[in-house]
Amino acid sequence: MADAAHPVAAPERDFGVYIHVPFCAVRCGYCDFNTYAPGEGEFSSRDDYVGAALAEMGTARRAMAGDPRPARTVFFGGGTPTMLDPAALVAMLDGVRDTWGLTADAEVTTEANPDSVTRESLTMLAQAGFTRVSFGMQSAVPHVLATLERTHRPENVGRAVTWAREAGLAVSLDLIYGTPGESLADWHASLDAAIALEPDHISAYALVIEPGTRMGRQLKRGEIEAVDLDTQADMYEAADERLAAAGFAWYEVSNWAREPGQRCRHNVAYWTSQDWWGVGPGAHSYLGPRTDADGTEHGAERWWNVKLPRAYAARLAAGEDPAAEREPLTASDLALESVMLRLRLVDGMPVADLPEPRPGQIASLVADGVLDGRAAIAGVLRLTLRGRLLADAAVRLLT
Repeated sequence: MADAAHPVAAPERDFGVYIHVPFCAVRCGYCDFNTYAPGEGEFSSRDDYVGAALAEMGTARRAMAGDPRPARTVFFGGGTPTMLDPAALVAMLDGVRDTWGLTADAEVTTEANPDSVTRESLTMLAQAGFTRVSFGMQSAVPHVLATLERTHRPENVGRAVTWAREAGLAVSLDLIYGTPGESLADWHASLDAAIALEPDHISAYALVIEPGTRMGRQLKRGEIEAVDLDTQADMYEAADERLAAAGFAWYEVSNWAREPGQRCRHNVAYWTSQDWWGVGPGAHSYLGPRTDADGTEHGAERWWNVKLPRAYAARLAAGEDPAAEREPLTASDLALESVMLRLRLVDGMPVADLPEPRPGQIASLVADGVLDGRAAIAGVLRLTLRGRLLADAAVRLLT
């Protein structure tokens, strides 16, 4: 692990903290995240987890000694962070304060399931410095929630949003479209229900059925049928149309906010290659090019922790580095990743920032309606609505 004599991050970049809480009440059939339900072999105690997370922050304090940047964003993800007692989440946020400090305007988000919070727990989080909650709504249609194996009832979402508003928290809702058996009418109903709750922010993600998940095995056995790509495209276009009519503006391919100030600053930091430290089993971290105290320059680096909670806790208890692997990143790596990430944003990216000139490819993408032609003439690569559906293909052509 790095110490005070090792690289510290460049102060001109923002710094954020991600805290991975790997616990869920049940494992949803589509989930391939690093999460563990009760009874699964690597479900370490929640108390042990909190202690391990705080211990990792201690190693981070030593690794980043000399770097004065406080965290501008903190994001508790998972899993279901609100499965932990709110006092545990507050303790970890206090750990962030003690390790790095927080900016005066810090955005502090926790993900939550609608049935994993109470009025009291949300109030406690708000009083401790949390500013935002992102609820996993996913759908407002019971049969779609059942297919996704979500445990909450649709009416729980409105109740949770009300409690969050009373606590003074900004509210985001996460939706999933393209669930097997979900019709376009079902998706419209979910969009309308989410909009009616008047959140500040909505995310909408196409369901990807991964082979190793329970849903993937059901698909392979023919027990369910995947929604075709054309229908998923129709669902995305319906989301953009309905959300725009309700006053939401897209700022990233899968994210819409009522106002620029209500965008998720933590995720924007990922897409714009800011620095972050990921705490917890399986969490990823990234520090860009940085300099030693003696002036020695070092390149960018990414690393990720061991995935299993027990192994993560055991390493930290033994005073060992929890990182499973580290990856140095070249200037070429960073340039390619920048295209992949920035092109997804509403502001797009300057043509001049491409790793290599691509005039022919740009012209082709404009002709195909993937890139905005006027923006391209002005030197900016910006996706059209059609382009958002084909963003990955556009990146491949441009890199």
